[in-house]
Amino acid sequence: MIEFFADYGMFLLKTLTLVVALGLAVAIVVAASGKGHSSEAGNIEVKSLNERYTHMRETLEDAVLDEASLKKLAKEEKQKLKKEKAEQKKTAKTDTDAGVIKKRVFVLDFDGDIRAQAVDTMREEISAILTIATENDEVVLKLESGGGVVHGYGLAASQLSRIKDKSIPLTICVDKVAASGGYMMACIASKILAAPFAMVGSIGVVAQVPNFHKILKKNDVDYELFTAGEYKRTVTMFGENTDKAREKFSLELEETHELFKDFVGKNRPSIDVPKVATGEVWFGQQAVDLDLVDELGTSDQYLMEASANADVYSVTYKTKKSLQEKLGIGVENALVKTFDRAFKELRDNKFMA
Repeated sequence: MIEFFADYGMFLLKTLTLVVALGLAVAIVVAASGKGHSSEAGNIEVKSLNERYTHMRETLEDAVLDEASLKKLAKEEKQKLKKEKAEQKKTAKTDTDAGVIKKRVFVLDFDGDIRAQAVDTMREEISAILTIATENDEVVLKLESGGGVVHGYGLAASQLSRIKDKSIPLTICVDKVAASGGYMMACIASKILAAPFAMVGSIGVVAQVPNFHKILKKNDVDYELFTAGEYKRTVTMFGENTDKAREKFSLELEETHELFKDFVGKNRPSIDVPKVATGEVWFGQQAVDLDLVDELGTSDQYLMEASANADVYSVTYKTKKSLQEKLGIGVENALVKTFDRAFKELRDNKFMA
């Protein structure tokens, strides 16, 4: 049985080496073929959710109502619209005299992976919103993430802080999960909503590093690592790890956890940090009781209710990529998936929150 696992480990190592080699070869070809050609600048796309909800309602009405009911409804809608326009005209004059502008709600989506790659588009979306948003408006982020690398989610949280620094209300809706690095982002919000069975919390740090030293040694393979600096590298995948290296690695892990806890405490001062910073995950109602979130509710419910009194807009940043860039991204994502499946949350001395 031991021989089987050793052989399997060597097979896995060879497979990963082959995948990396092929990936690098393809990436080099793609980079060479795309040299001198850059993708066009990205564009901000804005869609009215008010119009979307209206279209949904009208589509259902056409499907389920008979002709007489539709005519009656159309007449009622016409009268209602006429009345609303008159009221809006009157209100607009009053608001103009008072310097009041109708509230706008800007909606962003963040679907986070292990490296928080969505921050690349979110930063552009936030920059665009900040060019026109005021304290009377609101930004809503639909957040879904189980966490990932600390530096990636740290940057994502910093981008959200730009909104609060402008005194613009920031609401974060968690429909499924905002854990670890995801909660690092969520705690920035002025208000956090979570669905009843959304998973929230995991205020902890984890690091997993497989080690193949015994397999290499058994097969007479030497692995040499050269560094300058006592702690340039602590634990490794292929070298023999020492107790001193493990101790230093654990110390850095604890230091990162302390920074995480301090960050949560600063942004959610009402939280009992020692009680919740155990790495545990809680569902919606439990999270409310622990003050990890403020209310129960889904993003759909919140945005539809907001559309009754505000103009709600979905804001996304999209780029046009060349064929070479698409191929390069495809190779990169394939490599990431391969390593994620093989080692799950593998990192090379970079902690994950």
